[in-house]
Amino acid sequence: MKHFYHLMELLQDWGVAEQHAEWATRITILLGVALISFIFTKVTYKVIIPIIHRLTARTKATWDENILNDNVIKSFSRIIPPIVWYWCLPLVLPDLPTALSVAQKCCLVYLIIITLRFINAFLTSLYELGNENETMRNRPLKGIYQTINLIAISIGVILIISTLIDKDATTVIAGLGASAAVLMLIFKDSILGLVAGIQLSANDMLRPGDWITMTKYGADGTVIEVSLTTVKVQNFDMTITTIPPYALVSDSFQNWRGMSDSGGRRIKRSLYIDLYTIRFCTEQEINAFAERGWLDESDLKKKDQIVNMYVFRKYIQQYLKKNTDISQEMLQLVRQLAPTNEGIPLELYCFTATTDWEAYENIQNEVFEHLIATLPVFGLRNFQRSSGSNITLLSSLITEEK
Repeated sequence: MKHFYHLMELLQDWGVAEQHAEWATRITILLGVALISFIFTKVTYKVIIPIIHRLTARTKATWDENILNDNVIKSFSRIIPPIVWYWCLPLVLPDLPTALSVAQKCCLVYLIIITLRFINAFLTSLYELGNENETMRNRPLKGIYQTINLIAISIGVILIISTLIDKDATTVIAGLGASAAVLMLIFKDSILGLVAGIQLSANDMLRPGDWITMTKYGADGTVIEVSLTTVKVQNFDMTITTIPPYALVSDSFQNWRGMSDSGGRRIKRSLYIDLYTIRFCTEQEINAFAERGWLDESDLKKKDQIVNMYVFRKYIQQYLKKNTDISQEMLQLVRQLAPTNEGIPLELYCFTATTDWEAYENIQNEVFEHLIATLPVFGLRNFQRSSGSNITLLSSLITEEK
């Protein structure tokens, strides 16, 4: 207060009229505060920021440069002006308490908003830094950062309300507690998404880039984003399916990451062999099969019991062992299943040496095309339901035999 009147007297001595001295003093102090605020901001931009850049550039690590980037530092520097104005306003309005209170409230509100922007910029830099790290990139961290940001905004809103109504923040929170049920209804998805996001991350159930299948939501594709309220899945038909995170925790879904990490993709398909073509091998067939290495010494000891289906199974096993496109480190099975109306299923259970979808389909096709073409060598036939063309062909064969 004394400084205000000293400056007013000084301005009067310099020739300012007495009736204008008061406002001239206020304007002078106001310009002085604006100048101080401007100087602090420029010092931050021209001196402090370059110093921070030089210090971070000297370190071998790159995380400090990513966190303390221009956006974060500039957001922090914007906090300085409202602080300067808040502390200097009593010099401008010493005898106007109402105007001073309103002006300081505006400064505090602006300070809170700028601080929230700084927190958002800092969290964004952390998220971008996590995306550059291979381990962190595979974690659904976006939802966690969004949750922290949402909590910060909620606290900021409470502080702004308490500032505007001149009430303690705890009083505002107590008032909000009475309407907690309404707030929980409004933020139900966010709260459930927060809990689900923590569970997904803690249990490593889902990562961006995973291939998942969730029939209930029509999802069959790659996870492209995991946020607080949605999980985006790009299906193989290039459509996008959005799933609430809590649905992934409460319902069942299939994650194919284990298959991708294993390096092999399963083939589980059956050949349906015509039941009437399964028979004992003739001695000529046994000798031919033995010459090709499809029968060993132990098999030849029981010549009268060798069945063509048995030889075919052994051939498939050898074929899979020699096929470089089939993983030799994973399980390989050739087994008969229970007979059906379509014949006897002969199931192949093995894994390809790649997980690429297109290559997998090509390998599977080549394997079964080869086996179907090989069936006649063993006197076997693939089962196929009779149709008009089959009956016509069979009738012509019977006629020819006659």
